Amino acid sequence: MTIARTTTRLSVFPLPGALLFPRMHLPLHIFEERYKALMSDAMARDRRIGMVQPRAEGNPPPLFEIGCVGKIGQFEMLDDGRYNLVLEGLSLFRIVRELDVATPFRQVEAALMPMPDAQEILSLSGRAALEMEARRFADLQGYAVDWEAVGRLDDESLVNGVAQIAPFDVAAKQALLESASLEDRAELIVQLMQFFGRHDGEDSVTLQ
Repeated sequence: MTIARTTTRLSVFPLPGALLFPRMHLPLHIFEERYKALMSDAMARDRRIGMVQPRAEGNPPPLFEIGCVGKIGQFEMLDDGRYNLVLEGLSLFRIVRELDVATPFRQVEAALMPMPDAQEILSLSGRAALEMEARRFADLQGYAVDWEAVGRLDDESLVNGVAQIAPFDVAAKQALLESASLEDRAELIVQLMQFFGRHDGEDSVTLQ
């Protein structure tokens, strides 16, 4: 049996270091003219934006294949036309091809990736290892963390939230986004934190 692949047209916002996961939220401040135009277009249509990281520098920069569709939730338009907004993650997507368009922002044809039926959970040992390494990492970096609130997070919110805010480079962030399972993503976060913790903070974390 052949399974039809769902494709859609997406306006994309290439932003290095910015990850969005399904069921997660990403705050953004929009100030460039081309992305203010993207916002106006998205608000007039279905409020969707494709978040994707640039693979390298260039004009325009090449894009990674995998990103996440976000729906504009809360938003505020400032007097000078800038936007503050929060994107709600809907689903991951794979870029099929970039479209030749006249808009100042880039558009792609994208295949939406299926969402799991239920939220994934970690093994007890996987959760414990992540929390232990996160505490050690936060102490090394001098971060103030409400660990009681962290302990109340479900596994998916914990893993994906750490992946979004951790100070890793673009390649490492993309590897986290593309991890095959939540357990794999948690294990990779632990490895990256251990690697970063062995350095004095001047070296970047990279998988390249």
